Amino acid sequence: MSMKKFLTVTAIAAVAGLALAGCAGPRDAGDTAEEGSGFEQESLIGVALPSKTSENWVLAGDLFVNGLEEAGFEADVQYAGATNPVKDQQDQISAMITNGAKVIVVGAADGGQLNTQVQAAADSGAVVIAYDRLILNTENVDYYVAYDNFEVGELQGQALLEGMKAKKPEGPWNIELFSGSSDDANSAVFFDGAMSVLEPMIESGDLNVVSGQTDIKQTATAGWEAENAQSRMETLLTGFYGTEELDGVLSPNDTLARAIITAAEQAGKPIPTVTGQDSEVESVKSIMADKQYSTINKDTRALVAEAIEMVQSLQAGDDVTVNDEESYDNGVKVVPANLLPPEIVTKENAAESYADDDTLGPLTQ
Repeated sequence: MSMKKFLTVTAIAAVAGLALAGCAGPRDAGDTAEEGSGFEQESLIGVALPSKTSENWVLAGDLFVNGLEEAGFEADVQYAGATNPVKDQQDQISAMITNGAKVIVVGAADGGQLNTQVQAAADSGAVVIAYDRLILNTENVDYYVAYDNFEVGELQGQALLEGMKAKKPEGPWNIELFSGSSDDANSAVFFDGAMSVLEPMIESGDLNVVSGQTDIKQTATAGWEAENAQSRMETLLTGFYGTEELDGVLSPNDTLARAIITAAEQAGKPIPTVTGQDSEVESVKSIMADKQYSTINKDTRALVAEAIEMVQSLQAGDDVTVNDEESYDNGVKVVPANLLPPEIVTKENAAESYADDDTLGPLTQ
């Protein structure tokens, strides 16, 4: 992993200091057996997921329920509500601890507001696995399983350039930047990955952010909500693109990409090159219809399977597979991570990328 990636993940935690990385076996704490001894297979496994803001979170919940039960565990899979997701998730994790969960898998609604709950998990002897989103500013997260999110951003930045060049071979190109919700630790990682590709070209003048809004605070989309992205896009088009042509938009995921495209269509503007992420059905359709340019294939089935495999290793008392013990500093410790490789998808390679996906594959034929 690059030093820039390491610094990017450290920055999102906003806490100085660095602790040693965790070991690759179960935590030695509370009632959990010492490293290497595991626990009973029928044990309760908790899974705390954020609000159902995307298709992939919904799919993940179903996959966790089925996969954990098939593996012989008792599964408690909970979603935070949309109104007060942080409080909901805090209460759900607390209940899982009370009910004796041996492992708690957490897709954080807000990775910076779970310190009390993961401390309680540590005190109970439960192992905490951060799923997709890093849990910040605590030593009590044992593992992180995710796609390589900095690489996701890099791929989005590269796709944006390739899509614009395909439409307009010679620059400069006018672009606008969108990022995810500020309470999601991944948002900064995606954005910084993309900017590692785009910023040199902004500095050289090959890319022009007409609005001047290049800071992540200016580009953030509260709650990852489509209406917030659409509203901001409408404001950008009205304020800066009366006569200027917009060539491309960096969108961090598919839900926001479709909202950005809708804003352009409703304003009577040509659809710019728009990136995305998550391989949502409607966005795959949009890619095949030459509207959205790209998405990122982060197969939720593979990610959930990796998380369940980690649980099985813990249950058996075996070492947990990790492939990165350097990059993911949460502000207090470097969290041992198991990272999967993301894949950029455009119309050109969609059929190949989704060949074994019964839902998405037929859309690309």
